[in-house]
Amino acid sequence: MTPSATHLVLIPSYNTGRRLASTVRDALSVWSPVWVVVDGSDDGSDATLDDLARERSDLRVIRRAVNGGKGAAVLDGLEAALVAGFTHALVLDADGQHPIDHIAPFMAASAQNPAAQILGKPIFGPEVPLERLYGRQLSVGLVHLECLGRDIADPLFGFRVYPIKPTRDILNGIRSARRYDFDPEIAVRLFWAGVPVVNLPAPCRYIAKADGGVSHFHYLRDNVRMVWLHTRLITRLIFREWPRICRHRRSRQSHNVT
Repeated sequence: MTPSATHLVLIPSYNTGRRLASTVRDALSVWSPVWVVVDGSDDGSDATLDDLARERSDLRVIRRAVNGGKGAAVLDGLEAALVAGFTHALVLDADGQHPIDHIAPFMAASAQNPAAQILGKPIFGPEVPLERLYGRQLSVGLVHLECLGRDIADPLFGFRVYPIKPTRDILNGIRSARRYDFDPEIAVRLFWAGVPVVNLPAPCRYIAKADGGVSHFHYLRDNVRMVWLHTRLITRLIFREWPRICRHRRSRQSHNVT
């Protein structure tokens, strides 16, 4: 287990079920500290966390009274982390899909590139539904358009290390990126703001409902939200962001040449 005064693991959770406790314990076995933001859960999944927190001083549980979505939970965690003096947060899904054994390598990459967002590029196993693989390709293509390049390998995979202050500042400046639009929007907006991207491969498990997998994705509502997200981002790209992206690219090319 690796203790850190700068990098923490942040786990947002909403009605995650029985997998939450095991995910938290697994994370604590490889990293310290671990913070959990319980986003208005009412399924009792967080019931054991207080007992665990009494055993482990490196576990902190933050509770939101009302469910606000992943982005809202992450923002609350980032605000508290800044107050506590942390600079980076690795966001980890609470349901066990993300690779615990990749926490330390991702944190090491962040320590080597402290200005960057470290984004996971998922490696799916054979159990993943094909519609999940094919459906995400549209978002990948749209984000490549919004960044005028392939800098962000995968905009939907939530296993990431964020530099806390720029991420917090961007979220406080917008009302969106609070639910399923959080992962793609924050990655794009950080890129637009000049935050470099480091893409690292990481395995992702698809956990079926029968095995305790939980999904709160609502097909119609959340797909409409994603359409609106990309409409907004492309419009902003056209009318505002593309000159800044070009400047960032020229600056990086000049720096690499020198």
